[in-house]
Amino acid sequence: MTRRLLFLLALCALFSATPAAAKVRVAASLNDLASIASSVGGDQVEVFAIARPTTDVHRVEALPSYMVKVSRAQIYLKVGLGLDQWADAIIDGSRNEHLKMVDCSKGVHVLEVPTGRVDASMGDVHPNGNPHYWLDPRNGAIVARTIAEALAEVDPSHAADYRGRAEAFARDVESAFAHEKQMAAAFPRKSIFTYHKSWSYFADAFGLEVVENAEPIPGIPPTARHLADLVAIAKSRHIPLLLQEPYFSGDAGQFLAREAGVRAVVATPCCDAITAGSYLAHFDTVLHAIGDAMKETP
Repeated sequence: MTRRLLFLLALCALFSATPAAAKVRVAASLNDLASIASSVGGDQVEVFAIARPTTDVHRVEALPSYMVKVSRAQIYLKVGLGLDQWADAIIDGSRNEHLKMVDCSKGVHVLEVPTGRVDASMGDVHPNGNPHYWLDPRNGAIVARTIAEALAEVDPSHAADYRGRAEAFARDVESAFAHEKQMAAAFPRKSIFTYHKSWSYFADAFGLEVVENAEPIPGIPPTARHLADLVAIAKSRHIPLLLQEPYFSGDAGQFLAREAGVRAVVATPCCDAITAGSYLAHFDTVLHAIGDAMKETP
């Protein structure tokens, strides 16, 4: 076989392999959306997330490095409901005119939608409702189908694959949720404090009652008076724990532990990784942490 023929065969193989090897590049604001996209997209997608799991997702700096990465993406997955407005600066800076933006809150039943006027005196209140919907795994199934449709539009040749994986993911959610509901049902107490309103969907999904938040109003650090009120509530209602995010000060939790025996459970609202499976595994992690803390509470 001549060198020329070998060269032509190699060239043909290269061109025939390139379309099959091309992956849809997906950017996401959060690991949770990225993990779901990994489950839905399989080997046909390349996924990355902007916010780190231990970052306050309300406040993410629009770094030039993020803009460069988004400039190469075909899809951007936004949380929506006003949470990740910082993503707009990243998207604008990417100068990616062909980027498909997807609002992953589409189809989700939104909790805590304010009625009447919303102004600065109410703190960090989202006019369109609580945006932390991914913390109910049932909403993850809705997000998966939304992502599948976006992928199908960008890559119609694999539309059936995306939709099939979204339905498989929804079945995984149903199975995992049934198991996790049993875990939560075994908790000796169901009433808790949370630091911020991040956990409303989580509590709703798993039958927990958020009695109060450490923040007197969203986005405002705890005051001495408010903490004193929480101590009184904790003692009268035997509140076992405070569920809080790692990026908030631990002072409130320490005070409640000292004055009322409330244990602080520090958990990130976002899953650890963008890989498939990380999203659902995160619920197990948080529920186990809550269960362990309740066992140690007098």
